[in-house]
Amino acid sequence: MEAEMGLLPEGCIANVISLTTPRDACRLSSVSTVFKSAAESDAVWERFLPPDYPTLLSDAASSSSSSSSLHFSSKKELYFSLCHNPILIDEGKKSFSLDKRSGKKCYMISARDLLIVWGDTPTYWRWTSVPEARFPEVAELICVCWLEIRCKINTRSLSPRTLYAAYLVYKPTAGSYGFEYQPVDASVGVVGSESQTRTVYLDAERGQRQRYHYPRRIGLFNRSRRQASMPKENDGCYPKERDDEWLEIELGDFLNKEDEDGELEMSVLEVAAGDWKGGLIIQGIEIRPKQGK
Repeated sequence: MEAEMGLLPEGCIANVISLTTPRDACRLSSVSTVFKSAAESDAVWERFLPPDYPTLLSDAASSSSSSSSLHFSSKKELYFSLCHNPILIDEGKKSFSLDKRSGKKCYMISARDLLIVWGDTPTYWRWTSVPEARFPEVAELICVCWLEIRCKINTRSLSPRTLYAAYLVYKPTAGSYGFEYQPVDASVGVVGSESQTRTVYLDAERGQRQRYHYPRRIGLFNRSRRQASMPKENDGCYPKERDDEWLEIELGDFLNKEDEDGELEMSVLEVAAGDWKGGLIIQGIEIRPKQGK
């Protein structure tokens, strides 16, 4: 079989492999020596990269003080670098990466590019830097009774025919308070269309307690709207720890169709209860293909 495949031009084999997936290409490269050269060729991995990747790399070079890390020996090396090492674009206000399995586009919108109500008022928020963040600045919530965070991204920037999910990426500080029993409203949707809204909790310890313990009995006179709205166990309403040790909470999902053209808006709100809350560090909102979809 290998001898027969060797009769085919490498370009023909590469063209067939480029119609599969990055994962398939890696597997095929280990099948035989005939496939290895074709599967690792630039012709294959060029097809796995988004069509506008040269523009994104140019943007990244202009957004960075050093462009030395943007030189690669092959398109395959470039592909996996974009999977594991997000690049800063849009003057450092966004990061861009690729989903390793599919090659679909992923973005994180930095805290500086979010619309944070009272974000420039030092009494309520302060701007700082932390070494583990991918952006130069993050937003630290001091205390507010009106929490409102919004952002938008053009759907043309996303990969077509892809189910995306949006995630708030954050960390609690040592003195975090006000989120133990107070849910927030998260929404995702195209401006001008009906948005998907869900209730989530930002308190990670509460999520752990909910997974491993039965809820406490609550007296008749101690019940409240917030207690009654407690989500069911393991329904995705609690934050999860990421590989980079930040927390993330899913805000909702969105199917980006082939001809979708509009502004995708994401929001995190807690404006109804009026309770004071504080002690969160916001890195940004990430939009990436939903796992398993």
